[in-house]
Amino acid sequence: MEKSIFEQIGGTYHREGDYFLPNLTVPANAPVGIWGQRRRQYLREHRKALYNTLLLSGKLNSHLAGINQQANDMFSQLVEQMAEQEGITEQLKADSQMEWAGRMNNIRSAVEEIVNTEIIFT
Repeated sequence: MEKSIFEQIGGTYHREGDYFLPNLTVPANAPVGIWGQRRRQYLREHRKALYNTLLLSGKLNSHLAGINQQANDMFSQLVEQMAEQEGITEQLKADSQMEWAGRMNNIRSAVEEIVNTEIIFT
């Protein structure tokens, strides 16, 4: 009997009643996170060929998890550096919480734009 294409590439079947069903497994998914979700949305809308290539090769989730990790690291590092440069300290947080929150939110917004430009939308 001639092998099916699935068997030719190494696939196997198991029998359930009168039917032969393929032995399929779902790859373990790494956590994608918010940055990975943004990257997925960008690829889906603006880089359809790359999105489909990654999806069909089974590498999309690992790509998104890697992007998420890289973006998280960059975000944390830049927020810390910019807060230090602008003199935002724990003392300011203790003295004036509203000013501290406003300045930190401004820094986070600026850093989010940098991460989007440098990592997510490239």
